[in-house]
Amino acid sequence: MTSFEEAETEETVTCLHMTFYHPCQEHKMMFRCLNFCKREQVRADELAKFGRDSNICRYNLMDTRVSRVQFSLQFYRKLNSSEFCFEIKNMSKKTKLVVDQTELGYLNKIDLPWKCIICFGDYQILAETQEGESVDYFETYLHLAEVPILQERCLPSLQPIPENGLSSSLFPSQGKSPIEIDENE
Repeated sequence: MTSFEEAETEETVTCLHMTFYHPCQEHKMMFRCLNFCKREQVRADELAKFGRDSNICRYNLMDTRVSRVQFSLQFYRKLNSSEFCFEIKNMSKKTKLVVDQTELGYLNKIDLPWKCIICFGDYQILAETQEGESVDYFETYLHLAEVPILQERCLPSLQPIPENGLSSSLFPSQGKSPIEIDENE
C-alpha cells in the first residue's frame, strides 16, 4: 500500500460564514479587529462570543454602543443525529437581537437557521452554515459587505428604502391590478 492509501480519511469541517455590515464602517472602523477572509478554527466546546470586551469575546466590535458581550454562538450536535448546528443567544441586557424575523431578548436563545440575517442596532450579519463532520472543532469565515445585507438580499427591511427615492403614494396606480386594453381602442 502507498502512503496515500494508508493516510487518515480527511474530515470535513462545519464552517460558519458571516458577512458583516454597518452603515458607518468606513468612518468608524468598528470591524477593524475582525479577521476577514481567513478561516479560523474554534474548538467545539468553546463559545464563540461577539462584543466589545476583548478579554471575553473572541470577535471584537469596536463600538461603544455594542454590549460587552452582544451575543454568543454554541456549536452542538442534535440528539440522536449526526447533524451539527449552532445556537445563538442574546447576551445584551439593553439591545434586542433579531434573527430573521425572531426577536430575542436578554438570555433568549434559538437554533441558528442554516442561512439567516442577524440584526442589532445598525448591524447586519448574514450567517450561512456549511455542513461538516468534525466533532472537535468548527471554523468561522468572516466577510465584509459594502452594501446593506437586507437591501442586497431583497429581504424585508425594518425601514424600507425606496430605490428611486420617491414615495409610492405619488403613484396611485401602483399596487392595482393591470388593466387590459385592446390595441384598437
